[in-house]
Amino acid sequence: MKTKLLLILTLGTCACGLHAKDYLISTPNTSLLITATPGEKSKFQYYGSRISEQDIQGVYDSGLVFGVESYPVFGLNTPGERAMAVAHPDGNMSLDLVVEQVYQYVSDEAEVTEVCMKDKVYPFVLKQLFKAYKGTDIISTWVEVENTGKKPVTLYRFASAFLPVPRGDNWMTHFHGFWGAEHTMDEEKLTNGQKVISNKDGLANTETDNPSFMLTMDGKPQEEHGNVFGGTLAWTGTYLIKMDVRNTKFNISAGINEETAHYILDAKKKFVTPEFAMTYSTTGKGGVSRAFHRWARAYKLNQGNVPHDILLNSWEGVYFNVNQQGMDDMMKAFSAMGGELFVMDDGWFGNKYPRNNSTSSLGDWEVCKEKLPEGIEGLLKSAKKYNIKFGIWIEPEMANTKSELFEKHPDWIMRIKNRPLSTGRGKTQVVLDLTNPEVQDFVFGVVDNLMTKYPEIAYMKWDDNSSLMDYGSSYLPKDRQSHIYIDYHRGLNNVLKRIRAKYPKLVLQACAGGGGRVNYGMLPYFDEFWTSDDTDALQRIYMQWGVSSFYPAVAMASHVSADKNHQTGRRLPLKFRFDVAMSGRLGMEIQPKDMGEADKAFAKRAITAYKGIRPVVQFGDLYRLVSPYDHKGISSLMYVTPRKERAVFYAYKISHFLNMVIPNVRMAGLDPQKKYRVIDLTAVKADKPCALDGKIISGRMLMNEGVALHTLLASEYSSVALELREVK
Repeated sequence: MKTKLLLILTLGTCACGLHAKDYLISTPNTSLLITATPGEKSKFQYYGSRISEQDIQGVYDSGLVFGVESYPVFGLNTPGERAMAVAHPDGNMSLDLVVEQVYQYVSDEAEVTEVCMKDKVYPFVLKQLFKAYKGTDIISTWVEVENTGKKPVTLYRFASAFLPVPRGDNWMTHFHGFWGAEHTMDEEKLTNGQKVISNKDGLANTETDNPSFMLTMDGKPQEEHGNVFGGTLAWTGTYLIKMDVRNTKFNISAGINEETAHYILDAKKKFVTPEFAMTYSTTGKGGVSRAFHRWARAYKLNQGNVPHDILLNSWEGVYFNVNQQGMDDMMKAFSAMGGELFVMDDGWFGNKYPRNNSTSSLGDWEVCKEKLPEGIEGLLKSAKKYNIKFGIWIEPEMANTKSELFEKHPDWIMRIKNRPLSTGRGKTQVVLDLTNPEVQDFVFGVVDNLMTKYPEIAYMKWDDNSSLMDYGSSYLPKDRQSHIYIDYHRGLNNVLKRIRAKYPKLVLQACAGGGGRVNYGMLPYFDEFWTSDDTDALQRIYMQWGVSSFYPAVAMASHVSADKNHQTGRRLPLKFRFDVAMSGRLGMEIQPKDMGEADKAFAKRAITAYKGIRPVVQFGDLYRLVSPYDHKGISSLMYVTPRKERAVFYAYKISHFLNMVIPNVRMAGLDPQKKYRVIDLTAVKADKPCALDGKIISGRMLMNEGVALHTLLASEYSSVALELREVK
């Protein structure tokens, strides 16, 4: 980026606002206005629906301007929240930043505004950046700090963003959870005081709370109506998001959680905060979601516009009991059902310590000869024989105390000197110290060695089943131990950048005990994420509803699992399980030999149907119709192509009572002038589709009046998946 910027400046295509005051940053439907006059404080004035240059004076005249500092710092006039706090070498803890100059220029992917500020006394420079991504309604912001002095400066607070919000009937939508119940949606009215969303896991930051939220400006959140602010922090480490509501004032700050993580910035060094991405919707929560989905596919997912394969993962089928014949049998059965990719999960590695359970072998990434005598080569031959792709599971950031790696490199482990070593899963799992470049080389080598030996590997599931337990590094100096939470992720990002540079087409799935790394700090290096270890279709309706608020279907792995679910013990019809999984990236997490022939035949039909609608689901616009959180007994959503010629509609019965009322469901996103033919995608019997199959209905009727589902969702855990095709 530096080189590109210097080139732009040299060519003279950068507009330098040395004397300008107002800077308008716009997307197709939103605008952000800042005031930045040299020698004065930078001010945040407006963020909302799109305005033009001619409207700027009207913003001032109507009293809509905020007039607050765009990046308030600690030290002078200290009351209230601040975005940054530092200590200078002489002990002075104040900053007094004023605008030095402003640049606006166009990069390959965005229009960028840089507000350069400098302390009036100390050699301290801060650059606040705003990036309006082309073709989207997403604007991101972050800061870059430079210590231009000769001695270290200590950073105690370093938010990515500090934003004012209009005070009104504000409600917040946010997402929390635990293992097996990630991304549960909560909505609450904001009252005076502070609401904090934070994480201190160290490695995986979305199993408890997701660093994303929506804020309404005008009352209780609605899907397709109302003004809604949406924001997410693109960081996979510890974070802190504060809603500071004080009577008529309301500010948001978001960034790395600086608690126990103060950072010493050496002379002539720079510190860059993560991006905070935001959008503003006048069409409710749905508008926020669709904006983030388009942005993700275009800019924040590896291969975000490439269709994702239908896969079978071996985990719930065999767990650690991996063997050559068993893998071959699963591939054969899955291929016969129309599957495209087989992924061998945990249990394939280790010779001195074979990986038979979670207590050993992490770090020893060599094929277990006892389990796989023909090696990966034999598995690749099986995949080729059955005309499917092959993938593999890894957990490269981890080790076990029972491993050759731990025996050879005890100094590579995150641990505290003179303290007992904490362990995680299996009472033996430990974390590798990715602040250490030597460890970074090793982790890169886990992927590189596999791909060098077996270039036919198409997919890797990258797992992380531990928190950062012991806050200690034998690599970092004693006065830099507080850098661990930050430098670990910088090290991880270095590894992932190297992998992506060498293997851009390798599909990577981000997994962290399930949905622990569903964030835009991790996803630029990955193609998809494992939504949750809980594959229960009923609970997945709730979790996937929450995930869909900020993350697109193409990245959301959703698998059909066993009749008696392994996490909840619930029994659900195969059709229901498929209809839920088909609303994301379809896969299976099952042992095919446990399926009857009728179920295999249904699975084959459902997989064929999904292949036909895959572009609509994975790249279409999402409309959430009936929320499972509204307690209406059903849930419903749909995807619509940008040209509105195709759509896919899902409805699920999630509670069952005699004579219960099932509401008609009004569709959304269609063209009212078009007519659509309805196709039942997953009828239990191919020759007995639902009553809507083959009907031709106008978009106006489907959106204004909807469809009656009481006959289609008559039994417990019934569901329907319908395709709509334009009739010309």
